Amino acid sequence: MDFLSEELLYQKSSQQLTAYLYEACIQRLQEAIQCIEEKQYAEANEKLQKVNDMIHRLGVGINYGAGIIADQLDTLYNYMANQVIQGNLKKDVAILQEVLTIMEQLASAWTEAMNMDNTDAQRERLRKTSAYEKNIMVSERE
Repeated sequence: MDFLSEELLYQKSSQQLTAYLYEACIQRLQEAIQCIEEKQYAEANEKLQKVNDMIHRLGVGINYGAGIIADQLDTLYNYMANQVIQGNLKKDVAILQEVLTIMEQLASAWTEAMNMDNTDAQRERLRKTSAYEKNIMVSERE
């Protein structure tokens, strides 16, 4: 994630930015867990604060018009943020591991949904292109 320039970030869709946030969150959680295991508590604290900031940003990006799933996602983000705080206070790797597992599952589902959306968009583009080409062929024959 460090290699992304500010200019490159502005060119990404909101879906891609969400995927990057998930990835960064996972990476920071893994690093924080490792820091706790190595008893580097100050560094773990910094990383976990960043994780909570990213979870907050994920929550802000929820489209509440999407219905019940948006509310459930909001609840899940709040739960994860609270667990990160508890894991940070107690320096409890098990709590953070649970958050990491949830975050990995969300990231996987998000990536799968993005790929399905891209496939649907490609099919629609192909359908429109085919319809356009058929009309052109008819016009040229006349």
